[in-house]
Amino acid sequence: MQLTKYEDLGRAIEESVRRSCEGKRIGVAFSGGMDSGLLAALAKRHARSVTCYTCGTNDSFDVAAGRELAGKLGLPWVQCRISEENIEGTIREMMLATKVSDPFTISYDLQLFAVCRDAEEKVILSGQGSDEYFGGCARSVSDDDSEYRAVMDWGVERLMKVSVPCEKAIAGRFKKRLSYPYLDDDVIRRVKEIDPDELRPASLDERKAVLKTVASDLGFPFLAHRTKKASQYGSNTTELIRDAARRKGVRYNRYIADIYESLGLRDANLLRDSAVDVRMDPILLHDAEEVLDKLGVSHSEAVARFYRRMVLEGGLDFLDVPPRSRVRIPIAGRTLSSRSRPRL
Repeated sequence: MQLTKYEDLGRAIEESVRRSCEGKRIGVAFSGGMDSGLLAALAKRHARSVTCYTCGTNDSFDVAAGRELAGKLGLPWVQCRISEENIEGTIREMMLATKVSDPFTISYDLQLFAVCRDAEEKVILSGQGSDEYFGGCARSVSDDDSEYRAVMDWGVERLMKVSVPCEKAIAGRFKKRLSYPYLDDDVIRRVKEIDPDELRPASLDERKAVLKTVASDLGFPFLAHRTKKASQYGSNTTELIRDAARRKGVRYNRYIADIYESLGLRDANLLRDSAVDVRMDPILLHDAEEVLDKLGVSHSEAVARFYRRMVLEGGLDFLDVPPRSRVRIPIAGRTLSSRSRPRL
């Protein structure tokens, strides 16, 4: 078989899988798509055993796809079942393990929580990073160059500052170790050597074209034609949460916030005083927490100082920001407009 110019990238991905898997019993967070399918296929070459774990409802897209692809790969498959009966309890468990309250992160990483909880293996392979580095984001295909780059940079920043820390907290809760081959330093270095125009999809059908070629180079051309939904939709997680919120007569975000608050995860000082319910971008929260930690200041103190200054000044002029200016979100030296920012 004649290999393509992405041969070195393929070798880097397989080498990362080999280092994680060689001689070990491995679990794979398995959606039935190309990303996790390629990792499972490579793990089979190097691991002592490989089991594919798919989270979803009985009738979900991911469960059907996962069962079918695991059969093609000749690997054992396990469904990590979520349902109307257990969705709220699973959310509670995840919140207690991670202290995360962001609705998008909950819906997106609940599948990994179920996999880590149900898997017998100590090492779990994850396909995280493929969308961000190989052009898998559907929302940005039609954007102009600057908007597309901003969306991609925002995705990487959110992945590393929000999703990965949450997932590591999940893994720690169940004494598991996560492996991210697509986030391996050598893999990312080789991806960055590729012309960005080759990574950017010209249409929805051409997303992850480079990774599809790599899958074929590595001996798995059938993986290049796998269709995939975002995990929160393919598993039916988002639908279950929406239905649960509807039954309680509240909006999706309020339902998540109510569960979080019912667990007593707020700062204890807030429970004795008036509480301010603040929802903010999780990346901004991450960066703010780093600053507050260096200053030795709690969230409550920071908000109280801001309110005192606002009252003292009688307004927000001290921020030197026009009161109704259009929001611009700074990202890695550029800004992402409120129009183009990905909706969570």
